Amino acid sequence: MMDKTFNPNDAETRIYQAWEDSGAFQPKDDDNAEAFSIVIPPPNVTGRLHIGHALNNTLQDVLVRYKRMLGCSVLWQPGTDHAGIATQMVVERQLADEGNISRRDMGRDAFIKRVWEWKEESGGAILQQLRRLGASCDWSRERFTLDEGLSKAVLKVFVELHQQGLIYRDKRLVNWDPHFQTAISDLEVENRETQGHFWHFAYPLADGSGELVVATTRPETVLGDSAVAVHPEDERYKHLIGKMIKLPIANVEIPIVADEHADPEQGTGCVKITPAHDFNDFEVGKRHDLPKVNILDREARLLTEDDGTGGLERIPAEWRGLDRFEARKKLVAKMDELGLLRAVEDKVIQQPYGDRSGVVIEPWLTDQWYVNAGELAKEAIAAVEDGRTTFHPKTWEKTYFEWMRNIQPWCISRQLWWGHRVPAWYDEDGNVFVAESEAEAAEQARAQHDRDVPLSQDEDVLDTWFSSALWPFSTLGWPDDTPEMVEKFYPTSVLITAFDIIFFWVARMMMQGLHFMKDADGQPQVPFKDVYIHALVRDENGQKMSKSKGNVIDPLELIDEYGADAVRFTLAAQAGQGRDIRMSKERVEGYRNFGTKLWNAARFAEMNECIVPDGFDPKSVTQTVNKWILSEAAQAIEAINAGLDTYRFNDAAAAAYRFVWNVFCDWHLEFAKPLFNGEDEAAKAETRATTAFVLDQALKMLHPFMPFVTEELWQQTGTRDTHLIVADWPQLDGLQNVDATAEMDWLINLVTDIRRLRAEMNIPAGAQLPLVAVGADPVTTERFARHEALIRRMARLSDVTTAVAVPPASAQTVLGTTTLALPLEGVIDFDAEKARLSKEVAKLDGEIGRLEKKLGNEKFVANAPESVVAEQREKLTDYAGQKAKMTEALARLEGM
Repeated sequence: MMDKTFNPNDAETRIYQAWEDSGAFQPKDDDNAEAFSIVIPPPNVTGRLHIGHALNNTLQDVLVRYKRMLGCSVLWQPGTDHAGIATQMVVERQLADEGNISRRDMGRDAFIKRVWEWKEESGGAILQQLRRLGASCDWSRERFTLDEGLSKAVLKVFVELHQQGLIYRDKRLVNWDPHFQTAISDLEVENRETQGHFWHFAYPLADGSGELVVATTRPETVLGDSAVAVHPEDERYKHLIGKMIKLPIANVEIPIVADEHADPEQGTGCVKITPAHDFNDFEVGKRHDLPKVNILDREARLLTEDDGTGGLERIPAEWRGLDRFEARKKLVAKMDELGLLRAVEDKVIQQPYGDRSGVVIEPWLTDQWYVNAGELAKEAIAAVEDGRTTFHPKTWEKTYFEWMRNIQPWCISRQLWWGHRVPAWYDEDGNVFVAESEAEAAEQARAQHDRDVPLSQDEDVLDTWFSSALWPFSTLGWPDDTPEMVEKFYPTSVLITAFDIIFFWVARMMMQGLHFMKDADGQPQVPFKDVYIHALVRDENGQKMSKSKGNVIDPLELIDEYGADAVRFTLAAQAGQGRDIRMSKERVEGYRNFGTKLWNAARFAEMNECIVPDGFDPKSVTQTVNKWILSEAAQAIEAINAGLDTYRFNDAAAAAYRFVWNVFCDWHLEFAKPLFNGEDEAAKAETRATTAFVLDQALKMLHPFMPFVTEELWQQTGTRDTHLIVADWPQLDGLQNVDATAEMDWLINLVTDIRRLRAEMNIPAGAQLPLVAVGADPVTTERFARHEALIRRMARLSDVTTAVAVPPASAQTVLGTTTLALPLEGVIDFDAEKARLSKEVAKLDGEIGRLEKKLGNEKFVANAPESVVAEQREKLTDYAGQKAKMTEALARLEGM
């Protein structure tokens, strides 16, 4: 006997362990099976499961389970990213909390040893959390971006790209984090709206004939100015182009240049150009061959030592070593003292902060390693243009193309210790030797010098995106000879990821995959055929989740409270392409109730001895209700297939939900009750077998979305040869039945209309009323006769008759060409009911008027949060619908 309820807290761990122990997560060892592969976007080894991870991995798991049941050989490749700066920060903070020495005091080797110890003890907790979600990855193949095999791939790629001239060293601007003293990627920069200032300074012309006024939000960078730019067509300044400015305080002369970067409509139209401290100015400097004058050191302090750019000489001796913000105060005060401060304007500015350090990021000029991304992007652009890789939704291709067609050199070096160390060695003269090992580098140096020379390895490590860009093929064993994996599972089938890393990860995987992976004919191979970009998960009001707003939803807490199945189904059911997800506990609770509904249906089937007998052929059933439910199951499978095959997860989930709850539970089981209890043994046996068979199909179609409760029911509702996770996906072709569907749809609509009529007319629930059908054609009359007992029971009717005229004082509705009438004389108080309905309509009129006035207020619509406006519009629509029904019911009463 089945348990009364399903307890996720007791069952999920047990079920998951059984799956893992059975080897169900590993690819099928069948050369004839179609391969299907997905690589997990590797979470940071420091990470914890958040709601975005839950969505991403739920959608992957839905596809993986679906394809596995279809008979594919499925590889879902799991692993974690070493996450250089994040992991280093965790361990450094741990050292500080323990009162230990800093990493610099420890030394590189000792610190890295400590990080590995942390990783083995505490890292990768998120992978255990993914198990709680039900993720059916092949954990036997778990990889880490600093694994020996993946590190081998990184070395090979770096060396080959360097040999091809596609990796090089250059001095350029980077996002510099003064706290961690490293370059960081754009993704690690958080732009915050900050209350700042525009300082307006006068720069005297060198010949004493006047001045130009410039404005800046960063006064300290005045010391690094290389020019002042004006627009070439700006009539105010055309005559000054080519003249010199006397840069205050620094006491050097800089030119006035003509450049379209200067906007005549902004401020004075004059712009200070600081190539070493501003990304836009860096480009202007390149166009005009301006010197790149750096004034800051690694900690964002004014220089104390000469760095070769000429910046030190510009800094007053007493200012050297000052923090940048202290230097700002000094410079503003000095400009004021010199009579050159023209104005200070309050201004809200976008300030870049390091997302982990929390300090203001500096554009800083340093020597770094770069990839010629522009060259690698050419094939990556072509691959999307010609359809080798397709984005879903396709609109994201525009974003991809915009980034790729305007791509800049990719800075791949980081001034950290945790990561893949740059495989470059230097001799005492600064000559560089790039190789996969120090021995190979020494050999190169020996060949150049005709003797052994001492070498020192580059201190930097590689950007974590460099190693994760190789993930689709490095995880398969490349560059080692692993044809059984690479040839079978590369290219991968689909990548599921978020839009914010299209450039940082998707594009870079495309570039590296196409460059290094070739088919048998030597043609470049994309890393994945499809890219599905999922939306954001927002709170129930449509607001982006953030700790500051206090609206962050923890998926682990939801799983603890409602079970993993409810969380997964909520996410999948709302995952419409291009539409953000609104998450709330109420939605999750609703889908938990869906699981309960399924459980209760299975218990009802068990109590009625529903089993699938050996040799049962669903095509042989004779009862209309059984033909109908089998046809509905076939249509549901067709819709689910179509949804999952096109990454329309919400459509697939909706089809499964509708069939299981609305069709199977709400209607079929009700229709089956009289047959279960009837005296026709053949009909009883057939209906029991059909119900059990359809329940099995329901478990299968729901399994990708709700794996735990379906697996538990699969084991408890029959004698099974295998786990549900590896059972065959339903193949119900040939079961569609148009006639049975038409007849049972008619019956469902009939019962629904009568129930609605009873509710609208406020007919007492226990009242048994006669139904009079007027104008019924012969087919309808036959249906009434065939299903009379069922109609009477389900619609609470005393009898069903046909007539040529509608009885007086009847509530009416129309179904097809038939008028359905319920005589109400003596059943309800007509006057009291009219008064009740009139009062309800008046109340709704008041609410509708209030909302229409509110939504008609342009100020409210413009200033209120979008979610609030949407909520008010939804309420208006709901009230209008309620009013229409009330008005219709009132009109019926008025006509009696």
